[in-house]
Amino acid sequence: MDVSLYRDFWRRHKRKVYVSFGLCGGGYLLYKFYESYTNRISELERQLADEQENDELLKAQMQVHFENIQRIANTMTLPHAMLYLSSRVAEELDLLHLTERLMKGKGQPNSLTPSEKLELWDRLKILSFTRMVLSIWAMTAISLYIRIQVNILGRHLYIDTARDLGGFHPEDADLINRNDEQQFLASADFLSSQRMPTLISNMQAAATEVLRGKQLRDIFNSTVLHDTIMQILNMFMSMGRPHHWLDYLMPEDVRFYKSIESSGSDDPNISDISKLDQLMVETRTVLRSSEFGNILDLALGKVVGGLMEDMNLQFGDGSLSAGLPLAKLLPRVAQVSPQLLEEPSRNKFTQIIQNIPEVEVFFTLLYTNMSTS
Repeated sequence: MDVSLYRDFWRRHKRKVYVSFGLCGGGYLLYKFYESYTNRISELERQLADEQENDELLKAQMQVHFENIQRIANTMTLPHAMLYLSSRVAEELDLLHLTERLMKGKGQPNSLTPSEKLELWDRLKILSFTRMVLSIWAMTAISLYIRIQVNILGRHLYIDTARDLGGFHPEDADLINRNDEQQFLASADFLSSQRMPTLISNMQAAATEVLRGKQLRDIFNSTVLHDTIMQILNMFMSMGRPHHWLDYLMPEDVRFYKSIESSGSDDPNISDISKLDQLMVETRTVLRSSEFGNILDLALGKVVGGLMEDMNLQFGDGSLSAGLPLAKLLPRVAQVSPQLLEEPSRNKFTQIIQNIPEVEVFFTLLYTNMSTS
């Protein structure tokens, strides 16, 4: 009797039992799937955390490298380059012999003929402007050049650091060593040590052309002086072939650079040259870019504007704003070079360049390799 009751119960309720067991089994499978999914998400989160930690470590290491290079540039490379540049300009464009002869002629009227006196004044006029405008251009160009070096070098050091931390050491990897760094940064002296006579010659030619016809009695005020300086700079920059001024800043490696330029390739294969050569190639590419050309023009304009402010202050009586004869202005023009080439920590003009917003953006993009191609 009991058995028949169980059978009858099973017949009437077996479908419900099957459904209940099916639901329980499906719930169990769903739980296991969710548990597996949760574990996978946790694993991915741990991996992401590890990657973020490694990324922070890379950034920290990169920052240490970059700050070291910045320190070298700010405390050694730029001060040394400016000191060397200042001494070379003073040596090659010494105006003392001209002023001494003019002073002697003033004290001894018969010691100079009128034509000799006029010739000396004309030479003093040309060389005074040559010295001032050359100092403006060289200080600006070298300051920007060294910052280009720092940012390119910092980016390469970041890549090398990432390789070290990631344990990736390809056999053909050419890492930057200390000798590469020193040689690369030492190239900032190329203008002063190798190209100063040529730079002086071409800047003097530009000054001669712009100052042609300007007499010592002509009235110069702030606007005329500013425009004259800018005209000399523009004349100099437009002389010769495009980017001719680049050759004052760094050597042209005939063995390699010309082969790249003649190939017409924007992305040359540099796997067969040294790391130092690669750094120099990248620097030259940046200098040839239209972006850098715009930055150089902007910086030169800002420096000239800052110089005009200083000269107006030096003429405290407002005589420069009102205008004065060129002959009375020349001594100040001749004496401004040391101020332009002063040690960077005391140099107002290098600070002007560094604080230009467009310059800051340019070097940020250069460091991240997003522009200047």
